[in-house]
Formats: sequence, structure tokens, C-alpha cells
Amino acid sequence: MDEIIRAAGALLGQPLRYPVDLGGSPRSTVLRCRTATGGSVILKAFADGPEARRAYAGERAGLSLGLAGPELLAADHERRLLVMADLGDAPTLADLLLGTDPKAAEGGLLEWARGLGRLAARSVPRRAEFAALWQQYGRGLPSWEDEPWQRQNADAFLDLLAECGLTAPPGLADELTAVGTADGERYPGFTPGDTCPDNNLLTPEGLRLLDFEAAGYQSVFLTAAYCRMPFSSCWCVYRLPADLARRVEESYRSEVVTPYPDLAEEGLWQAGTARAAVVWTVDSTLHLLRRALPEDGPMHRTRRPVPTRRQVLRHRWTHALGLTEYPAFTATVRLLLSELATGWDVPELPGYPAFRSVG
Repeated sequence: MDEIIRAAGALLGQPLRYPVDLGGSPRSTVLRCRTATGGSVILKAFADGPEARRAYAGERAGLSLGLAGPELLAADHERRLLVMADLGDAPTLADLLLGTDPKAAEGGLLEWARGLGRLAARSVPRRAEFAALWQQYGRGLPSWEDEPWQRQNADAFLDLLAECGLTAPPGLADELTAVGTADGERYPGFTPGDTCPDNNLLTPEGLRLLDFEAAGYQSVFLTAAYCRMPFSSCWCVYRLPADLARRVEESYRSEVVTPYPDLAEEGLWQAGTARAAVVWTVDSTLHLLRRALPEDGPMHRTRRPVPTRRQVLRHRWTHALGLTEYPAFTATVRLLLSELATGWDVPELPGYPAFRSVG
């Protein structure tokens, strides 16, 4: 930690003091430090290893676009060290959703969706710029958007079904292949990669995004489904009031139709978002099921309140029953519900705490 602080101070030309550990991950260390002039900055230092180096490349390339995150003040490529502006202690979207103020939570959700839509829309002409930045900082490592994660997930999902003693319904492999290969090149938009509620600050200047480690371009439908489900790969998952969920999705859509006018066509939008919902349901099943089978547990190690893995899985599978365009997949989630979730003695996934007193 001392070496990180000294190196960051040298980059800024002033000493840094009073570090506060903000958490980070196995890939990175994140600190808040005071400057000699009385302000504060955020330091993010990345570990060694291919995944950490890819995370550094994504973060630096994504922040360098200057679209939605904190200002990148300085960087040391050899140390994989970034110095960013401190956005302060504004509440995250997670804070609002888990709080008690329904108006603040609703406003935060709508601002989150509009902000992600504006980000995607503004990013459309800058894809080549991002690719060049990735090549500069990634030093030959494949970018996240080059990772065939949807195809890999499809194969892993079939393996997981067999591991659980379940026979995949006929046609499932073909459906998963079809949903995983559509839209990405037709409707790409930039995303930081992890737009979960705790990575979104609601500042007086508007939405600001954190964590660009998995930054890249992906189908805008994947973010649309994030609005609809909601938060497809996150821990902060509860049910939204149906009317609000529709307005959140429409807020995002209203922005991305600017670069992609044909997304105003209802049939096209619904089909694309349904495909993305299949993708995310597969993804959440892969991430949660093996840990949920032997015993249940909370979705987050320390945050409370928080749902359990079994609650979230059962909710995802039940929601996916409505994806009737994909009969083999809906047969699969019906099988998961009847063969695995029947004995799960957990309550239905509740609504977000902020909205429980409404209506």
C-alpha cells in the first residue's frame, strides 16, 4: 500500500496521506487518499496475472473515453496504477433501493436507465477509438468483447443440466446458439461492464458510473434486459413494481433509439430483449446454482438486507417462463423449478425495500 501511495503521489506531484481502503477485489486495490491541498483522490492498483491485466486495460481504456466515469487524473502503465477524481460520498443506486424513500429510489432508477442509454448512444461513433485504446493498454490480451462468453455459457449450461441429472429438452442447444449470436454487431453500445446498483453514484451532477474493469461494446439489448429483470448479474435483486419496471426500460430505450431508430419498432425491441433475458438467465444460473444446491446463502457477504441465492434463482426461472418464443428454454426452466426448486423452503422474492410501503 505504501508503494502505491508513493507512486501515485509522484504522478500527481504532491504527497498523498491518510489512505482509506475502499475494498477492491482480488484483481485490484482501491484507496481514497487526501492530497496536500486538502482534496482527495481515488487510487486503483491492479495485480499481476492475465485477468487483472485485462481489468486494468478495460478500466483505463473505458475511463479514457471520458463518457460517464470519474475523471482519470494520472496513470502508470508499468505499475498498472490509476489515479481518479474522487466523486465523494453520494449515495449509490443500491443505497436508494435498499432505503426507505420510494421517490428517491424511483428517481435514481430512472436516472440510471437514462444515463446508461445516453452512454450507449454517445458511444456509438467511438468504437474504433475504444478498440485502439484497448490495444494500447491491453498489450495483446483479448478484449472482453472478444471473449465468446455467451457461447461458453451455453455449453456450460448444458453441462450443468447433465451434472444435476436433468436431460436437456430437444432443441435447447440450438436455441442457446441462436440467442447468443444475435444483435451484438447490429446494435452495439458501450458499457462499463458492471452496471449493478452499487456501481452507480447519484451525484448532484447526475449519474456517474464506477468500475470499468469489464468495459466494452455489447448489444444494447443486454442492458435493456438488465432494466427489465432487473440487474441480471447482481446481488441487489428484488422485485420492482411492474409499472416502474416498464418505465425504467422505456427510459433506457428512449435514449438508444437516437443512434438506432429502428429500435422504436415494438416487435424488434421485444424480440431482442427476450433474447437477452435468455442470455442473462443462463448466466445467473451458472453463477448461483452450484452454491445454492447444497445449501442456501445470502447474495452478498456483508450487505443487508439481501435476498438468498435460492430466492433469486427461483425468481429468474419463474420470470423466464414468459419467454415463450423459446419453447425448449421455457421447458428447461420449468424442469429446474419442478426438479430442483420444489423443495426450497424459502419465501418468494420480495419487492425492493424502498417500495414496500407503496400501494
